[in-house]
Amino acid sequence: MADDSSRKRKVRGRKIRSDRSRKESRQAKKKLARKSSNGTSSSSAQSGDGPLSAPEAVAPDPFIETDAVASLRSRITGWLEAEKPVHLIGPTGCGKTALALSAAAERGRPVVWINGDESVDTAALVGANAGGERYKETDQFVGGVSKKTEVVRERWVDNPLSVAVREGATLVYNEFSRSDPSAHNVLLSVFEEGVLERPGKRGEDRTIDVHPEFRAIFTSNDVEYAGVHRQQDALLDRFVGVHIDYYDEETEREIVKSHVDLSDEDIAAIVAKTRTLRDELDLVVGTRAAITAAKGLAVFDGQRNGDGDGEPDEFDDELLTDVFMDVLAPKIAGEGPEDVSQLRTQIAESV
Repeated sequence: MADDSSRKRKVRGRKIRSDRSRKESRQAKKKLARKSSNGTSSSSAQSGDGPLSAPEAVAPDPFIETDAVASLRSRITGWLEAEKPVHLIGPTGCGKTALALSAAAERGRPVVWINGDESVDTAALVGANAGGERYKETDQFVGGVSKKTEVVRERWVDNPLSVAVREGATLVYNEFSRSDPSAHNVLLSVFEEGVLERPGKRGEDRTIDVHPEFRAIFTSNDVEYAGVHRQQDALLDRFVGVHIDYYDEETEREIVKSHVDLSDEDIAAIVAKTRTLRDELDLVVGTRAAITAAKGLAVFDGQRNGDGDGEPDEFDDELLTDVFMDVLAPKIAGEGPEDVSQLRTQIAESV
């Protein structure tokens, strides 16, 4: 007869295998969508090559759609239909990116993704010369005379913004406010005159007329976050801003449940503790933290309080403290041991 620890290992293994199976299934669906996508305006969207992606390939999976989520997405798609760029603003871990991708996929147009950071400049958005093509021509038309001519042609490569405006794609610009504001000057003419200028490009095709189906969704953390830049008012004035906060408790439970194989009672307890820590700690404790904590607790599922009261066994308090400490400790990385000790004390008291 197997001992109790063996049974716990089997339970833990089953949960891990189940989680992996669901993940592999989602990846297979997205891969199939990339191969079989049709109705897009570019062959690169169908093949998965280049910055264009088929809408089916970027749609978040899993994606929970409660009334609160559907209402927010409806606002976003409504503004897109009104031909306005939408700026989603809110704390980290509240689901801005998933919401943006879901709204983009719902349009049924190709999607172009940009991730903002300090290295993004104008060239990273619109394109640049990627070296030259050099070759020689030899003319021996006259006997005994050899004439050689060296020809150099510049090779221009379009980057995501140029591709999106030309193909009528939905641009999803994640972490928009982490990029230098000077990189975004080119967006002013896109949203005002319907023309994209490509600095460094010569000739008549220096500009691209913006496709009538082009739309843009931007996501940003609140301005108090480290590494966030205040963007120019002239550009922000052309956006509509939709502020996103953490969802209601029911929605958070459904989101966590879609990622982890745990009982409804366990999910409810984890979400409740996450929301309590969110209120009590001077840290950002997002829905992502609840998902991570739930995944950890699914692995350590065998450690329960068996108090014999006939009710479902709860997770051990010390285990809960350890798991939430591990999830939230990176937020105070680099601070002193007293801060680490204080955080653990606050989590333990809350648990």
